[in-house]
Amino acid sequence: MSGVSAEQRYAEVTAEILSRAPESDIDPRLDRVRTLLDLLGDPHRNFRVIHVTGTNGKTSTARMIDALMRARGLRVGRYTSPHLRTVRERIVVDGEPVSQERFVETYDDIRPYIDMADEMNDAPLSFFEILTVMAYAAFADSPVDVAVVEVGMGGRWDATNVVDGDVAVVTPIGIDHTDYLPDTLHGIAEEKSGIIKPGSVAVLAQQPVSAAEVLLRNAAEVGAQVAREGLEFGVTSREVAVGGQQLALKGLTRDYEDLFLPLFGAHQAGNAAVAVAAVEAFASAGEDAEGLDPAMVAEALAGVDSPGRMEVVRTSPTVIADAAHNPAGMTATAAAVGEAFSFSRLVGVVAIMADKDVEGILDPLEPLLDEIVVTRNSSPRSLGPEQLGHLARQVFGDDRVHVVPRLDDAIDRAVGLAEEGGELGGTGVLVTGSVVTAGDTVHLLRGSGE
Repeated sequence: MSGVSAEQRYAEVTAEILSRAPESDIDPRLDRVRTLLDLLGDPHRNFRVIHVTGTNGKTSTARMIDALMRARGLRVGRYTSPHLRTVRERIVVDGEPVSQERFVETYDDIRPYIDMADEMNDAPLSFFEILTVMAYAAFADSPVDVAVVEVGMGGRWDATNVVDGDVAVVTPIGIDHTDYLPDTLHGIAEEKSGIIKPGSVAVLAQQPVSAAEVLLRNAAEVGAQVAREGLEFGVTSREVAVGGQQLALKGLTRDYEDLFLPLFGAHQAGNAAVAVAAVEAFASAGEDAEGLDPAMVAEALAGVDSPGRMEVVRTSPTVIADAAHNPAGMTATAAAVGEAFSFSRLVGVVAIMADKDVEGILDPLEPLLDEIVVTRNSSPRSLGPEQLGHLARQVFGDDRVHVVPRLDDAIDRAVGLAEEGGELGGTGVLVTGSVVTAGDTVHLLRGSGE
């Protein structure tokens, strides 16, 4: 466009996409996405897929699968959500977010077809639907050998579920997003089982019994093979190590010893086991039945990261940003912090979305934190600080709760509280409660992703 710089054009395109219905405004159907993909010639049929759903651990698991696939010499696309710092990090090729130029080119290529699809349906495509189609178009154009695709929400009617994955991964299921999903584990599992397609391999993390029963039944109904954590594969040993943990895994084809994973917590060890099993299942589906090279697995896992998941973003004192946003996720985070760090004093900074189980998120933090600073994040869905403070006092008591309206000021306040009462070098701040909270923290302490 004449007179407009590439950076300006990127900002315009991003604003145009963001002006559409947001991810929090769900219309559970696939017809709009299918219409647009049909107009584009079905780019999502041009590569194989590993499809990932679950309540917690989806993004970390997807990143590990991506790393393992690239270590096998494959060209990999990865689509995850939500983003922490830049919308481009949702669409990744060869381990890197697409460039601003590529993002704009992909959007401009499909823009006329978006208009056509909008006219052909009774409602325009949403922000998430357009990004999903952009990812599929970018992957086909690259081209990639395989795409690792994370479900946005649920599974059966999620915009990503127009693909037929060779492997369907289901990370641990819990109660979340009850405005749009059922409020029982059984019902949520029904929705998430929708990504398990005929002839695929379903790789299942350890699940509550009611969820496991649904997943196994639905896999049998569509003729999918099943691999279950704790039976066909799993973590056989782990111990805390400097900067992460040392693991041994039982895979579907062999054992993997002496693995270093630079991520904290038993939940990340489980994610690693699921990721390895998923890649083994994919390799077997491609008639590569020899399995994975243990040295390759060790190298790939040693190089993974998972931004915003127990991420140390500052030292002296240590500031950790974590995206836990439901009770099960916060329970895992609290256990991981207690295991991996030896803080003499830990102060929390918490901002939570208004539609979440706030008490369920706060409860696991109560024995972990000395004091808590409640605030809000940059989302309009963030619960107001005063209301969050009222709920926090019911869990922590009046004396341990501080209300600060802005996140940057809340982090400063927490750092001060940590340093006031802790030993030199033994204090920490945990900033958590939402993916947006973690992303805002990374932005504040490390700068913009753009």
